[in-house]
Amino acid sequence: MKKLRWSDLSLVSKIVIEVGVLAALMFTINMLFYVRINNSMQEMDDVYASNAQITELGQVFEDVQDSMYQYLKVKSSQALMDYYQNEAKYRQELEKLNDQNIEDSVKLLEKKIRKMSESYLSCTAGTVAAKRGRNVEKYKLKYDESLELYSYIQSSMDELNKQLFKENSQTYGALRAVMKYLEISNTVIMLLGVVCGMILLIMATRGMFRPLTNMAETAQLVGQGNFNVKMPPTDAKDELGVVTRAFNTMVENLGLYIARTKAGMEKEQQMMERELLMETHLKEAQLKYLQSQINPHFLFNSLNAGAQLAMMEDAEKTSIFVEKMADFFRYNVKKGEEDATLEEELEAVDNYIYILNVRFAGDIHFSKKVECDVENVRVPSMILQPVVENAVNHGIRNIDWEGHIELSVERWKDHIEISVRDNGQGMTKEQIEKVLSKKIHNSSSEGDSTGIGMNNVISRLELYYEQDGLMEIYSEGEGMGTEVVINIPVERSENNVQNPAC
Repeated sequence: MKKLRWSDLSLVSKIVIEVGVLAALMFTINMLFYVRINNSMQEMDDVYASNAQITELGQVFEDVQDSMYQYLKVKSSQALMDYYQNEAKYRQELEKLNDQNIEDSVKLLEKKIRKMSESYLSCTAGTVAAKRGRNVEKYKLKYDESLELYSYIQSSMDELNKQLFKENSQTYGALRAVMKYLEISNTVIMLLGVVCGMILLIMATRGMFRPLTNMAETAQLVGQGNFNVKMPPTDAKDELGVVTRAFNTMVENLGLYIARTKAGMEKEQQMMERELLMETHLKEAQLKYLQSQINPHFLFNSLNAGAQLAMMEDAEKTSIFVEKMADFFRYNVKKGEEDATLEEELEAVDNYIYILNVRFAGDIHFSKKVECDVENVRVPSMILQPVVENAVNHGIRNIDWEGHIELSVERWKDHIEISVRDNGQGMTKEQIEKVLSKKIHNSSSEGDSTGIGMNNVISRLELYYEQDGLMEIYSEGEGMGTEVVINIPVERSENNVQNPAC
């Protein structure tokens, strides 16, 4: 059975117990006062009773003498009956006197009176018997003996009365001193009882009011917006423990709600900023392409017209070149503000490589390996061509050996890996860090550049997928070639339908 603790009791039970303990304390103090005063009063009653007993004894003694004398005088039945009654009563009073040998003057005097009284009663009985027998000589002799004993007993009773009065006067004085002491001590004990009761009540109620005070202070801090404060934890089962735990839970839930609301607002703000940056980067790519201020439609129409003219003149290669140029520029402008499929991105790369090979007489050795079930995956537009362009301009151009560029697309469990590898000039670790941290800016004035640099590609990947580190660059050093890897998350990209031919 679980042990019941004070903190597990209800507030009503605590108050009832505290009031009961205080009442019991006051009752105990009053009973102590009553016992002490009652003992003192009993001692005073004993003082009074001792004097009253001797007075009563003397009165009965005189009644015996008077009733005997009255009988001797009138010799009536009533006088005789009075004598016998007084004699019996006097004997009863004598039984209250001491008959033991005790080293006390009062007790010894009581024993003496008792012995003489027995002799006296014997003489009075003999006097009455002689009177009834009309023996005048004998009853006179017995009467004289009775008078002599009466005188001795009377003087002894007076002496006993004096000694008792003297002794009782001393006892009475001592009792008055004791009563005065009791009055003072009882007052002190009463005050101590009240003080102890107040201390007990304060100590008991402090455990109830301290949590309320702490809760008021904590609630004030929470009202000021501080949700990191809490009430001290408690395992009490009373109403205060329940309220304390509920209060802490409420503060914690409020803090979580505020934190979630704040995080939601911050995330919404970040998404808005990402959208603005995405739009800015997309427009930047488009503007760099259109910086010559040539109308794209005029350019497309002109290129198409050139392709038709080449076909009419049987210049097939020229026609294909112009068509590739038109398709490349059309894709560049059309997809500038939207995403695209990997298939469209790869086609743009093919067009770009074809154009370069025409320009440089087939010096660009390009190969690609693409898994067939990734072509419908949607990605940000214009992310592969700038990487291939970077491999051409900064990788294999101006090298003394034959340059190669390899592009591969491979599906993994949780992502699609796009790799662009060249065997060109390579990069140092410092150059790789600068490119990934977007500290190197490509010049848009280069004649062979579309104006969309690596910084733009990295930024748009981060904005589109809302995560960092999607691009990785590997190189063993200068002259060792470079590999750029783009990891496309599958969760965001899989809006495609798998190619049935795979």
